[in-house]
Amino acid sequence: MRRIATLTLNPAIDGACEAERVFPTHKIRTNNERYDPGGGGINVARVVARLGGEAEAYYLAGGVTGAVLDSLIDKAGIARTRIDIHDHTRVSLAVHERASGQEFRFVPEGPLVGDAEWQAALDRLTVAECDYLVVSGSLPRGVPDDFYARARAAMAPRGVKLVVDTSGAALARTLVDGGIFLMKPSQGELEQLIGRKLADVAAIAEAASAFVAGGQVEHVAVTMGHRGAVLVNAGGAFLLPAVPVEARSAVGAGDSFVGAMTLGFARGWSAAEAFRYGLAAGTAAVLTPGTDLCCREDVERILASVPEPEALTIGASAG
Repeated sequence: MRRIATLTLNPAIDGACEAERVFPTHKIRTNNERYDPGGGGINVARVVARLGGEAEAYYLAGGVTGAVLDSLIDKAGIARTRIDIHDHTRVSLAVHERASGQEFRFVPEGPLVGDAEWQAALDRLTVAECDYLVVSGSLPRGVPDDFYARARAAMAPRGVKLVVDTSGAALARTLVDGGIFLMKPSQGELEQLIGRKLADVAAIAEAASAFVAGGQVEHVAVTMGHRGAVLVNAGGAFLLPAVPVEARSAVGAGDSFVGAMTLGFARGWSAAEAFRYGLAAGTAAVLTPGTDLCCREDVERILASVPEPEALTIGASAG
């Protein structure tokens, strides 16, 4: 199996708990607290490990909370390379309100990263031993929008395939230079990227196909929530419908999708097989509470019910 590395520039200690009700002013008593190492790339590495693969997590961390993040990653059994920063690592919180079934998510903006600090991360990547690099999550303050494009350029001489799961200015700037193996936006992130709403599945597929036709991306997988996911590559556009499940939390679904799909490619699977694996893992993630990710048993069970991708005709309505 080919080697996977992940990069997380704005990681977090992800806290999760439950409360009967969430309301202002008064103390809200919580229970069932848990803490996990978080941030897109770290979550992807955790998913790869849960599914029987291996991935090394590269990440920025600092302050007393950085040490806590280190210990949580070690507890998860993930190989790691920390790049030190002066500012502290953020702590996020997801609160499940039992009375309504709703989830409230509090996500700080994260640290301010200096030029020397993000340059150190870039330098470290130039010697990272991997075949796939997953860059996932937001950019912290101080990191330039073209950082992921710089990371691709640093890895390109060794043939490392870049997997991108980010949004906003960071995604737009990374696409300028292209050379992306796999991009996984949600429908909302794709709409933000192109500046317009997409009415149906066919419109989503057509929008994604522009990046493939332009040579910027080899594979684009767009997740659409209850409508499933679309994959576009040189072979065409394909739809996988959602697998109906009772969702407990949406946290980590995208990271689970990316982790499983990347692992599928690393195992030498076809794009269709990797796509099905990604959908199964993303679906499995919503079955777990709080900040937990997909479980291997759930992924394998759900995968058995995921059909072969349906070919779409670009420009025709797919519903």
